[in-house]
Amino acid sequence: MASRGQRRDSKHRLLHNGESIRANGKYQFKYLVDGKPKFVYSWRLVPTDPQPIGKQPCLSLRELEKLVGKDVDSRLDITGRNITVNELISRYLKTRTGVRHNTLSNYNFVQNIMSKEEFGSRKIGEIKTSDAKLFLIKLQEDGRGSSTIKTVRGVLRPAFQMAVDDDILMKNPFGFQLLGIIINTEHTRQALTKEQMNKFLKFVRYDNVYYKYYDVFYILFHTGLRISEFCGLTINDLDMNNRIINIDHQLQRTSKMEYVIESTKTNAGTRKLPMTEDVYQAFKRILENRPTNLPEIMVAGHCGFLFRDSKGMPEVAMHWEHRFNHSVKRYNDIFREQLPNITPHICRHTYCSNMAKARMNPKTLQYLMGHSDIGVTMNTYTHLGLDDAKDEMIRLEELEQARKEVEKTLGTQPLKQNMFKTV
Repeated sequence: MASRGQRRDSKHRLLHNGESIRANGKYQFKYLVDGKPKFVYSWRLVPTDPQPIGKQPCLSLRELEKLVGKDVDSRLDITGRNITVNELISRYLKTRTGVRHNTLSNYNFVQNIMSKEEFGSRKIGEIKTSDAKLFLIKLQEDGRGSSTIKTVRGVLRPAFQMAVDDDILMKNPFGFQLLGIIINTEHTRQALTKEQMNKFLKFVRYDNVYYKYYDVFYILFHTGLRISEFCGLTINDLDMNNRIINIDHQLQRTSKMEYVIESTKTNAGTRKLPMTEDVYQAFKRILENRPTNLPEIMVAGHCGFLFRDSKGMPEVAMHWEHRFNHSVKRYNDIFREQLPNITPHICRHTYCSNMAKARMNPKTLQYLMGHSDIGVTMNTYTHLGLDDAKDEMIRLEELEQARKEVEKTLGTQPLKQNMFKTV
């Protein structure tokens, strides 16, 4: 039985994918060549249809479709169809020049996985969409997480698209959506509650071991800085007179222990952040306590990094991730009420969540977070829960009650709405 929503012609015949009927009753078939739409037309759907009176004789649409298929097939590079999936990946990655070192690491990661998979040795000309789907399902059955599978597909999909663009394949077998193919095993990063954040910061501040990290922890919780952005900060990036943090680069360290300065994650990541009083005081203490007996190492024209190791090399994300882990472990060893795992990115997510709960304008928050897409910022607002909704309803009720009290006290006409405009 045909599924609901399938198109039919006036004779109640099912139309295939790409087939349609124009307003004048003429059939048309749409297909792609080099990504551009092409069309063939006919007054008849199948060869047995009678020729309409007064119309020029022509092949039926289905006959034209077969001719189109042969014409497109004749343009394909048959030799290219014999290369393996791994050879295609290698060819595609050679076209990806000037990528960030994190992206390069992902490419190497994918190539390492594919080198161990039988799928990587298959010829690309024999890969069907169902083969591609089954391969991703196999990866998950073998214990690969959804994040890893997305990374693998993130290389396979454009690699096969390159083969389509090069007239080696007609269709990209990885051109499908992942939804419904694999199970999402990624854990959503949860922001800390304000109470959890304050308890943790209070503990660190007065702990005789981890107190020296308090200022950094506080800054990360109250600026939303990416840890790579924070590690890349130098003395010159802090305008203490105007209380502004200038963010226009980030510091990374490769697997080969090489230090790399990169531009911010997106163009929107380049921004200037105002310092609150507490953040200003934290940076002031960091600068005052910054060791002067360590060498000043320059990385890609940047020196004067805020934190350095014993050799003068700038500290990177890994240092702070370990310090958060150790601090949380110490806290949980002491207190019955346990804290969840805290990472520098959890600090960033917590800052974003706190600002959303404080009803900060989404566009302002987007700028502060350095999000290129407002949808990423708005996602934080949609994650607010029942308690947040209750608080907002109570706030609106109290606002309305206050309005009525003022009107009653003044004995005047109802006050205009904008006198109680919310932020």
